[in-house]
Amino acid sequence: MTDHEEHGVRPGERRREEPGGGGTDPATDTFVTHRNLLFTVAYEMLGSAADAEDVLQETWLKWTGVDVSAVRERRAYLVRIATRLALTRLRTLSRRKESYVGPWLPEPLLTAPDVAEDVELADSVSMAMMLVLETLLPTERAVFVLREVFGLEYDEIAAAVDKSPAAVRQIAHRARAHVAARRPRGEVSAAETRGVIEAFRTAVETGDLQGLCDLIAPDVVLLTDGGGVVRAALEPVVGADRVIAVLGRLATRATLRPVQINGRPALIVRADGETDTVLALRVEAGLVTGLYAVRNPEKLSRIAREAPLSR
Repeated sequence: MTDHEEHGVRPGERRREEPGGGGTDPATDTFVTHRNLLFTVAYEMLGSAADAEDVLQETWLKWTGVDVSAVRERRAYLVRIATRLALTRLRTLSRRKESYVGPWLPEPLLTAPDVAEDVELADSVSMAMMLVLETLLPTERAVFVLREVFGLEYDEIAAAVDKSPAAVRQIAHRARAHVAARRPRGEVSAAETRGVIEAFRTAVETGDLQGLCDLIAPDVVLLTDGGGVVRAALEPVVGADRVIAVLGRLATRATLRPVQINGRPALIVRADGETDTVLALRVEAGLVTGLYAVRNPEKLSRIAREAPLSR
């Protein structure tokens, strides 16, 4: 029996007991305390909840072999383990994406209201930002996430990515400039986004094409991720007329439910009683400028439960 099994805790799982009830060892207590943080770090680096959960499992296994009493900064130590494991997996994932059928989108996460309240966290995990992070090199992505999202010091990041603090500073500067040049500009508040999405939902469900025209930017881009498993456009759909034609076909067979996806207002599209698509929207200056439609069933398997994101 392993140490964590003896204490009734599976790797990456929160122990079900009252806070302060005791019964766990320091290694387990520390891991449980930082579990959501570690998941978030891994997800922001990988864009995949499945891979992030695997990183959590591997982090736990490595952590159980550490003499916890000798570790002064346990949070930083755990983040270092998770980061190294995520970097290794990211390189494998990059090769997998090269053979992916059609556009690749991050795995959407159903998120709790408190994620949206943390503006920096919500921005960092939004679909639009996750796609920007995809354009960074693996080490750049790790440095950007650890520094800009989680606020780690340069020496802590250096230990996680096996670089000198001076090199990490240079990488961070380069990554910030890269992200700043590509991140969405002029995004509106969550409240305004909800208003646009509600009007969008009504227009789609009622087949109000003029209503859609009033909400969608002329140069709107729709990305659909079917992974070669379900029907989806293999190239970006660009332009209001083409996008509205696609959306018009939803009216006859689907219902749209408002939810929080990756910290932002979004929609779950249901057809024949089943989750068909998760549709995230980028709203700028009151208009929909980007739509991200995830249809790959493998990426929708966890959408029924809230993801444990935190900083």
